[in-house]
Amino acid sequence: MSDNRLRPDEYTPVYVISVAAQIAGMHPQTLRQYDRLGLVSPDRTGGRNRLYSLHDIARLREVARLTGEGVNLAGIARILQLESENERLRSEVGLLRAEVQRLRPTLGSRTASGAGEPGTALVVWRPRPADRAR
Repeated sequence: MSDNRLRPDEYTPVYVISVAAQIAGMHPQTLRQYDRLGLVSPDRTGGRNRLYSLHDIARLREVARLTGEGVNLAGIARILQLESENERLRSEVGLLRAEVQRLRPTLGSRTASGAGEPGTALVVWRPRPADRAR
């Protein structure tokens, strides 16, 4: 029998700062600085100790990679924010696409019967010469 509680997912905070720093290849003080700057925000225990997840460690590695490429910490914060927003928007687009797929059969039957949503006709209005004179 497999117990899933013993298999944390990538967002489960399980690593103390010393272990997370070792896995990420950084000094624990660097992790504290990144936490203060909001680049990586680990969970806290009741005693206020930091607990890092695999996702946090991957983010630490991304910060290290960007730093190595010459990006300053303010730039890294902006990049991480934009990546997060991009991920959220992709998720939202996925949900909306699923909703469209779910509704498509209903919309198809309503428009075929002439009921419900209007068609795709385009009406072009041009003023008569008499209307232009006014």
